[in-house]
Amino acid sequence: MTLVQTQPRPADADPAHRTAVEVMDAAGPQVCDDMSVEVALAVMAAARTVRLVVCDQDGECTGLVTHAELAAVRDSSAYTDRVRLSDILGHHGTFASPVTTMAEAEQAMRTRRLGALPVVDAQGSALGVLALSR
Repeated sequence: MTLVQTQPRPADADPAHRTAVEVMDAAGPQVCDDMSVEVALAVMAAARTVRLVVCDQDGECTGLVTHAELAAVRDSSAYTDRVRLSDILGHHGTFASPVTTMAEAEQAMRTRRLGALPVVDAQGSALGVLALSR
């Protein structure tokens, strides 16, 4: 797990210096990493969302998956109904802390080519999600 964490900074008029906790979206639906891809896609459809926060059995955030990622897995020739979210979360181990600045979070997301980044507390629980604006 890579936690993007910095020292708290004084409030500044520059939006890039606002912290993650000030600008994050609600975490939205959270699912367990042992859930199948098909069930996760059904949860997304029911919740009318394009991403899910994925947690382990202890409630610790393990990553984030998008509809596009799950659809690509489901449509691949190697797909079976035994594929679980934990099987596809390989590169999703980057998180922001509540005190990460937007500039730092944007840099991390662009470097790792992520459209969204979970914000987690010190115990690893998801607090929200930061998303790059299109």
